[in-house]
Amino acid sequence: MKVRYQGKEVELPEGSTAEDLAKQLHQTAPEQAIAAQINGATVDLFSPLSEGDEVVLWDFSTPQGKEVYWHSSAHLLAQAVLRIWPEAKPTIGPPIENGFYYDFANLILSDEDFERIEKEMEAIVKENFPSKREVLPSKQAALEAFGNNPYKVELIEGFEDQTLTAYRQGEFYDLCRGPHLPYLGKIKALKVLKTSGAYWRGDSTREMLTRIYAITFPDRKMLRAYLHQLEEAKKRDHKILGPKLGLFAHVEEAQGMAFIQPKGMLIWNALLDYWHALHERAGYAEIKTPLLMARELWEQSGHWQNYRQNMYTSTIDDREYAIKPMNCPGCLLYYKMQVHSYREFPLRLGEIGLVHRHEASGALSGLMRVRSFHQDDAHIFLEPHQIEQEILNLLELIDELYAPFGLTYHLELSTRPEKETIGTDEQWEHATKALHAALKASGKPFQVSEGEGAFYGPKIDMHIHDAIGRSWQCGTIQLDMALPERFDIDYVNSNGERVRPVMLHRALYGSVERFFGILIEHFAGRFPLWLSPRQIRLIPVADRHVAYARELKAKLLTAGFHTEIDETHESVGKKIRLAQIEQVNYMLTLGDKEIENQTVALRTRNNILHGEIAFDTFIAKVLQEKETRSLTPAFGEK
Repeated sequence: MKVRYQGKEVELPEGSTAEDLAKQLHQTAPEQAIAAQINGATVDLFSPLSEGDEVVLWDFSTPQGKEVYWHSSAHLLAQAVLRIWPEAKPTIGPPIENGFYYDFANLILSDEDFERIEKEMEAIVKENFPSKREVLPSKQAALEAFGNNPYKVELIEGFEDQTLTAYRQGEFYDLCRGPHLPYLGKIKALKVLKTSGAYWRGDSTREMLTRIYAITFPDRKMLRAYLHQLEEAKKRDHKILGPKLGLFAHVEEAQGMAFIQPKGMLIWNALLDYWHALHERAGYAEIKTPLLMARELWEQSGHWQNYRQNMYTSTIDDREYAIKPMNCPGCLLYYKMQVHSYREFPLRLGEIGLVHRHEASGALSGLMRVRSFHQDDAHIFLEPHQIEQEILNLLELIDELYAPFGLTYHLELSTRPEKETIGTDEQWEHATKALHAALKASGKPFQVSEGEGAFYGPKIDMHIHDAIGRSWQCGTIQLDMALPERFDIDYVNSNGERVRPVMLHRALYGSVERFFGILIEHFAGRFPLWLSPRQIRLIPVADRHVAYARELKAKLLTAGFHTEIDETHESVGKKIRLAQIEQVNYMLTLGDKEIENQTVALRTRNNILHGEIAFDTFIAKVLQEKETRSLTPAFGEK
């Protein structure tokens, strides 16, 4: 029997499974061959193979592999909890971005119980149970199997499928679609992270459950690296650093809507000035659309029918209005204000649009998850043959945009979902091929997420990587086949015909608020000079040196630097320590000698003393650092 793996044929005995293929390919290490994809479907390694099957082996480096690994680990956690607390009722336990959780009824525990749970999990791993998939032929059979757990019963009764599946590992048996790890012995490192309360099915009117978060890895080094990353993340938490540095704040009277403070506005404006400069050079025209628009617009766009629960609405003069949750419909109204020709294309329209979306209060988190935010949107109208080149243009723009922040990123191409999409097969095929061809032509590595596109078209997502290796989904490029139809937009082509244009949505920062929060954590509050809200602080030694400080401040302000004078009566040492705590890039101490020589005594925020330097020399070097948006200080921080 022959199957295809990575474009090559592999000979296997009749009756072989995906696990047999993994063994033949020597992919038996804990991080390898976690599950398989056979002809597009992700399955257990125990699944049989047939002649001509297309096979992929998912390992821990892939999202699919992690999902299977951590879902199996959630069952391990539940098994350990039930061994310790047999009266607990397991409910659901999904994988999440980093690790997994499991929710339990009839269970009370604290952080002191974590070590006990970990030891039981490790004991179960040593038993190395295989994961056995069992088919329950009917809902009735499933109800009989899980009749002693009212939470499982409720889930079963809500399923449309009559045939359900469950997994068994040792004595533990749980309702589950799978797939799972072949053996629990692949789990080599584990950690229980935290516990919290969670409402059953996310409904605040239902009972409160106990949620346990944990994570597992196929290697102890991976666990140590992850725990180190968690410690670093705590130090960089923007929810702590932002208010501490006077950048932003939240108040009870405006939940999920950030107050950007004066120092934060300096960073905000630097981000937008940079965005505007890049986009003007790249041929974008900027527009601004209304915040509040009538219900009829949102019905036409489809938001009223599909997104109403997340929109803020109001009635004015007996007419219903909504605050915009997205900028796209307003841009389309602008497009329709005049007739367009192919000669204008690509027509690039940018907007820093303020949008509002109702998020559950429990989901709000600093600047990362808010109810009011600004999107750096652009909508690009073009002809079909222009798609590939415009994507290449966008990828170049993305490289340029992210470079001064020291951010790397990876790309994901998301293709057509299986159900409920609009557009013809031909349109989807053409659009997806165009995005794929552009990504190939760019030479950049990318992943393909099958079926993860929007209902209105395929998309490319940018996932940026920060200084401690975390990934954040920020920018996106989406090809839309829905709104041009809904709004009946057209242009005059080279044959004089009125035809439908292609429409690209794209955002590069994504949400300006969220990008701001990411930057706070990425730089740990130590912003590069061009972005810093506290660039230079002048520290006079005594009152008689203040006049010289004010003279230098005037010159620095004229040169465009955010400059302060510390005129307090604290000692020079305390002034320097305060400046370092507040992450001032450069401290210039001024005394008698500096006045006499028209110099400054230069110190950087990490307490490197550069000594006496001519003021003109200093300003020339830092001006170049600022104007080039350099990540490397003009006066090195060792």
